[in-house]
Amino acid sequence: MILRSLLFVPADSEKKLAKAKSSPADALILDLEDSVAPQNRETARGLVREFLKEKHPQAIWVRVNPLGSADFLKDIEAVTASNPAGLVIPKPDGPQALHIINAHLLTLETDAGIAPGAIKLLPVATETPAAVLSLQDYRACPPRLAAMSWGAEDLAAALGASINRDENGEFLFIHKMVRAMVLLAAKAACVDAIETLHADFRDMAGLERAARAAQREGFTGMLAIHPDQVAPINAAFTPSAADIEHANKVVAAFAGATGVASLDGKMLDAPHLKQAEHVLMLAKQLSAKNECHAADLSAQR
Repeated sequence: MILRSLLFVPADSEKKLAKAKSSPADALILDLEDSVAPQNRETARGLVREFLKEKHPQAIWVRVNPLGSADFLKDIEAVTASNPAGLVIPKPDGPQALHIINAHLLTLETDAGIAPGAIKLLPVATETPAAVLSLQDYRACPPRLAAMSWGAEDLAAALGASINRDENGEFLFIHKMVRAMVLLAAKAACVDAIETLHADFRDMAGLERAARAAQREGFTGMLAIHPDQVAPINAAFTPSAADIEHANKVVAAFAGATGVASLDGKMLDAPHLKQAEHVLMLAKQLSAKNECHAADLSAQR
């Protein structure tokens, strides 16, 4: 599953849901939580069910309300039978929350005739202090875990902080630390790490910097809150022609080599080969995805 860009869509807005159908995002996150007023959530659940009846080029995820809230069970009972790709889990206090959610989903999947474990989970794993302190526990990968992301807004509120960025727009130290911890926790669990959203959707230059920095550090995708953010995010997490050319040269340099190789006067070892192979694998997956999408569009015509 390729998750470069994950676009939030308020699930109670028929207009935004319709517009999202043509988004180039790898995934749409139909939001039943923060962007939907409590009195609109029942309507939103119905719209999610209708949306999931259709075939979409994107993977369709649903952000449900937090475990333990009045809306959590209503949310998962409403959407499980429609078989979304996964659920985005807000404000979990740790991986134990995913074990509880897994138990609920197993029952609902069985009742709906869906293969057990088909619906994956993506926790926003840092929105409470307890959640941050439990990040190391994701090493024992909980069931259904497909990726991990982090959030700065709810964590700042939980900490009693008035801001989460400094005067230059950079995250404060505590948030930089938490971001790094999520990246490490995701890699320890062998799942994708998804960068948090860039809240100022008008700041495209800042978004591009953030996305490219995240890609260089090891994140594999990024959350988006506005449709215009999707294309720059996809570009940042897509290997360029130069990246692919260099990766091919690295792989070729190791052909017949024993342990180390050299390229353009520089020594290469196993980590360089591993990174090159990752670039080529991602490029191949994206090419296959694009070919499949093109075939679907042709069939629709």
